Amino acid sequence: MVRSSRKILRTARRTWTAALLALGLGGCYSDRWTSNYSEALNWDLENSNAVLETTGRDAETERKRVEFLKALWEEEQPPYRVNAGDKIEIRVYGNSELDVTTRVSPDGSVGMLFLGQVDVAGRTIIEARDAIEKGLAPYIKHPVVGVTVLEVDSETITVSGACADPGLYNISASTRLADAYALAGGTAVRLFHGITIDVADLEHSILVREGQILPVDFQRAIEKGDPLDNILVRKSDYIFIAQRMEGSVTVCGEIANPQKRLYQAPMGLIETLTDCGWMKDNHWSHVIIIRDGLANPKMYKVDVDGILIGKCKNVYLQPDDIVYVPKDNLSEYNVFVRKLFPTAQLLNLLTSKVTAWVD
Repeated sequence: MVRSSRKILRTARRTWTAALLALGLGGCYSDRWTSNYSEALNWDLENSNAVLETTGRDAETERKRVEFLKALWEEEQPPYRVNAGDKIEIRVYGNSELDVTTRVSPDGSVGMLFLGQVDVAGRTIIEARDAIEKGLAPYIKHPVVGVTVLEVDSETITVSGACADPGLYNISASTRLADAYALAGGTAVRLFHGITIDVADLEHSILVREGQILPVDFQRAIEKGDPLDNILVRKSDYIFIAQRMEGSVTVCGEIANPQKRLYQAPMGLIETLTDCGWMKDNHWSHVIIIRDGLANPKMYKVDVDGILIGKCKNVYLQPDDIVYVPKDNLSEYNVFVRKLFPTAQLLNLLTSKVTAWVD
């Protein structure tokens, strides 16, 4: 009788323990938090490659932008026209006493013998020459005039904002956007918490021409040398280099050194994880990026393993991103088992006492 009771209790103890483990194991693998990411995340980055869209432009907007820039490239450069402040040389062949080297006055004219003040501003070189020859015709038989531009001070652009040397700059017919940025000394810098950072925010910088903001991507033009965006600048263009706001990136979860880092573009996901000591051994295969704040967040799932084996491209972060590294499934199971052990030990103790009491 006693022996049968012991056998029944031993069998019951094994059955209860196995049932609890099965229940825990089933719960771990049927309702894992990581398994729910696929349903929770409406913005999956795994379609073709793990690259977050940073431009904020949809495909149709980008198509129209590219078409506009291509049309801009095909436009002919407007001819140079003399303007106030330009230094010109006027030579009257065979009549050197009429030669003049002077700057165009603020009212757009130059002074010459016989003619007094001659309006040249707004005219091309050929038009200015013809006007002078026509004026001299009553005084000189078949006058031949040559006009040469020595200095052009009227072909200027304005570069302002977060550049090292904002101001007014002379340009030539071959000056491009990246050249203009270099003329202004590139980005301004300043100290932030002991770190020297670039002030310029190229993503939000603009170029205004005749009251219209051109759809130029400063990052592509200046950082990548994209010829399509690195357009020729023109007289009176206004370039504004936006100033960056001190953003940060928060890295948390299964990471060696969770921290809040100063955002410095370009800021890649892999580089950021490395700077934080890399992920722990129990990390999930994917990293979650939370964007656009916590009030109305967008969540992206990034295949880190895919990036490391070359299947996906690296992801570039944006200011105020939150990078969350979840635990993998096995780690969650191990945590469950650790929590279960005290219960199993208690059950073992209880059944042992019952067995002893029966004896």
